[in-house]
Amino acid sequence: MAENGMAKKTRVVIIGAGAVGSTTAYTLLLRNRMDELVLIDANHKKAVGDALDMNHGMPFLGGAKVWAGTYEDCREADVIIITAGAAQREGETRVDLLKRNVAIFDSIVTEVLKVNSHGILLIASNPVDIMSYFSWKKSQWPVNRVIGSGTLLDSARFRYLIGDKLDIDPRSVHAHIIGEHGDSELPLWSLANVAGAEVKLNDAEREEVFVNTRDAAYQIISAKGATYYAIALALDRICTAILRDEGAVLNVSTLLNDYHGVSDVYLGVPCVVDRSGVREVMDIPITAEEKELLHRSADKLKGLIESIQ
Repeated sequence: MAENGMAKKTRVVIIGAGAVGSTTAYTLLLRNRMDELVLIDANHKKAVGDALDMNHGMPFLGGAKVWAGTYEDCREADVIIITAGAAQREGETRVDLLKRNVAIFDSIVTEVLKVNSHGILLIASNPVDIMSYFSWKKSQWPVNRVIGSGTLLDSARFRYLIGDKLDIDPRSVHAHIIGEHGDSELPLWSLANVAGAEVKLNDAEREEVFVNTRDAAYQIISAKGATYYAIALALDRICTAILRDEGAVLNVSTLLNDYHGVSDVYLGVPCVVDRSGVREVMDIPITAEEKELLHRSADKLKGLIESIQ
């Protein structure tokens, strides 16, 4: 509680007002997730424009206070979402982005740490698992408070495509993509279900659904240059679980510690997310084949981390 007896205002800061950052800001605003929303960008003029544009919609929304700020505004932030970084180019893999983004993150995290030691860092920039691992190492914060968007979006794409095949609402499809948010991710067909019933798709259909899930970003980037609507909704979902202390199970990226034999790498797996960040990593049963693919995904990212360290 604040000193005057009023509850502290919830504040979300978004660092990076590009397509993902501005769409996430607008999504959070429309859904009335916080009291204060701050946009920070190296191009301050762009952040000012976005804030002004959103403020002009306040007569239709009410509620939140929105402004373009500086790193000083991170001081009171509950959640700091980092979407900044070099954009993924057509034909470029997420890992090709790595070295370009590490230098950007080094300066961003340094600035945040000067004013905030209590918030939650939510990383969305790609390659998200490595950027999350790097941010955790750099911040030296407890691991539960440095979260990557992980495979939450991949799992949503997976559920949508399964639902589309079966003509069932994707909200009724329970299915997970785990591992890297990228080319080595894996589908957990062994756990996929609709109301507890097995997903009735043959091997060819399953392969088609997974390939379209894994390659979705490439398809969208080829068609329009960037993905931003669905990732904004995924970030909104994670923010809501944190700010409302939900204890929601979401496939976010976190540091694994002997997770089916995988340690010391950030990967997307089902986690319980609440006000503390990642409260718990869910110990879910997977098959021997799925375990092998998970190890392959982890080894790929560990190799990349070693190559830049």
